[in-house]
Amino acid sequence: MMGSLAGSAQVTNHHSFDAGNILAMRKELKASDEALGWSGISVGDIILYVTSRVLAKHPEVNALVFEKSLRKYHTVNLGVAVDTPRGLMVPTVFGAEKKSLKEISAEVRSLASACRDGNISPDLLKDGTFTVSNLGATGVEVFTPIINPPQIAIAGICGVTERLRTGQNGEPELYPSIGVSLTYDHRVLDGAPASRFAAELCDALADFSWKTLVLE
Repeated sequence: MMGSLAGSAQVTNHHSFDAGNILAMRKELKASDEALGWSGISVGDIILYVTSRVLAKHPEVNALVFEKSLRKYHTVNLGVAVDTPRGLMVPTVFGAEKKSLKEISAEVRSLASACRDGNISPDLLKDGTFTVSNLGATGVEVFTPIINPPQIAIAGICGVTERLRTGQNGEPELYPSIGVSLTYDHRVLDGAPASRFAAELCDALADFSWKTLVLE
């Protein structure tokens, strides 16, 4: 982590999205028949799924930087930060943009379990192109995740907070918000494209629904 900070110009942009849709969907999934295979899917799984789709359209963010080269990817090898008794580990969901929500959910559970049990294959702890660190369960409202080199960006997912906005009838209303903290290496990624990616990700998360899955 010290090497990551010393060797790159890290900047963090903080965004947020209306989490009403995905929280409502998570409630439906949890209440569904377990035999259908949806009940175990978490809000975090949905965020990973949506991130993989948006990231595939932004190779300037889904990239690795080396001493003399920059490699951009359309394939999303998604690193998922996992808290373990031995410290932070980041297993990889390879080709995440091609996997279904159920597949990503099951794979993340398997990878996290292997990390915590200490029997994860070293081959599953490398070659990620972008990382997601989810601290939402701890109640964090905003943070500055550190890039996992040679990746050039990482998204930090924050907890649910209530925010106030003007509703359609002009009256103030509360809504559930989830923050997304995007850290990126300013040597190779400018603020404008980084912010466009984060804004598109937040829009996709806010709009996510069953219809999204059906259309895909």
